[in-house]
This record gives sequence, structure tokens and C-alpha cells, in this order.
Amino acid sequence: MEAGEELKQTIREMPEEERPREKLLQQGPARLSNAELLALILSTGRKNETALALSQRLLGRLEGWRGLLEASLEEMMEIEGIGLAKAAQLKAVAEISQRLPQTGVAEEVLSSPASAAEVLMPRLRYLQQEKFCVVLLNTKNMVIAVEEVTIGGLNSSLVHPREVFKRAIRRSSAAIILAHNHPSGDPSPSREDIMVTRRLIEVGDLVGIQVLDHIIIGDGRFLSLKQEGAI
Repeated sequence: MEAGEELKQTIREMPEEERPREKLLQQGPARLSNAELLALILSTGRKNETALALSQRLLGRLEGWRGLLEASLEEMMEIEGIGLAKAAQLKAVAEISQRLPQTGVAEEVLSSPASAAEVLMPRLRYLQQEKFCVVLLNTKNMVIAVEEVTIGGLNSSLVHPREVFKRAIRRSSAAIILAHNHPSGDPSPSREDIMVTRRLIEVGDLVGIQVLDHIIIGDGRFLSLKQEGAI
């Protein structure tokens, strides 16, 4: 095959077992590559380039799924072959992937920092800004809800105890777990992280709602301030 010939081949000209849709039907979605899954979403390519080839080029340009999740509409549309319609499709898929971890969380029992991180990792791992959340728990450490408190750097002016505990009181929470992400990917706590956490623990003791832990989410890693002995 000469250079460039693969890009000119249409999906219809590919062997049937290699076409993304037929491969999914015959072998199941787990057997498809990232590019093949993306090709099914995009549906069409462009002149002299199949949807599969476009998907491979797109993932290469954005450096994989994480880049796809983080890219703006404008950044996607800078890639040849990606117009407004395809960029909107991709952003919709990225948003769905962010929302899915929020389903099925209620009634899950958190028995350890690792179990809390498992709930929090998918929704916080890829964010480009710091987001501070509170996990609301009942008397059996069962998740009532995970609620966003603020977006931005974690400091005492942004994370006010009133905003944290009014959510816990409104949902009749017995305890809470604090959580935020570090966009750098490094979950090591800052001095401000520890200070804010200790302040919220003190307020929790006053209002009768225990702060069990503060989980910091990085890229595939997490840190528990309680496990570290910082609180």
C-alpha cells in the first residue's frame, strides 16, 4: 500500500470484519479501539478520509481521550475535518462521560478513603479548574449525594463553612467527606488545603456533622488527609 492510500479507502471498502459498526455487532464494543468507537460517533469523515482515519488523526492531535475531554469547541474546530457539527457531537460525548459517574452513587456505602476516591475520581480527575465538592453521608456512611460547593483555588474566602454545611443540613447528613481536585495531577496537599480542612472540622463539631476526611484527587491518584495524618 502506497503512502496516503489508506486515507483514501472508504469504510465500505474495508473488510467487513474490520468496519467499526460490523465489528461492534459481531465482537462487542469492548473489542473496538478508541478510534473505532470515535468513528461510530462521528459517523462520517470527509473527502478522501474515512471517519476512522479522521478519528485516528483527531486522537493523535489531542493526545488521546483526556485531550478530547479538555478541548474546547474552538480547539476542536481548528482540526481539519472537524466543523461545528462534529465538534458539538464530541463535546456532547465528553459531557456525558463526565455526568455518568454521578449516576448510581446514591446509597453507595463509603467504607474507606479508596472507596470515596472511586466515586470522586471520574468526576474530578480531568477538570482544568479546581472544584470543591462535599460528599453527604447518612448515619451508615451511605452516600446521599455529591454536591459542588465552589470552583476555583481552594482558600478560606471561597470555601465558606456556611456554603458547606447548609448543604449537609438541608439533606439531613450525619457526616460529610470533603473533596477537591488538583488540575496539575499531583494530589499533594497545600498548606491552605490543610488549614481549610481543619477549619471545617471545627465547624462540623459545633453543628454536629462530622467531617470524616478530605480527599484530594489527582490524575489517577488520590490522597486522604486523614490517612496522611494531616487532620
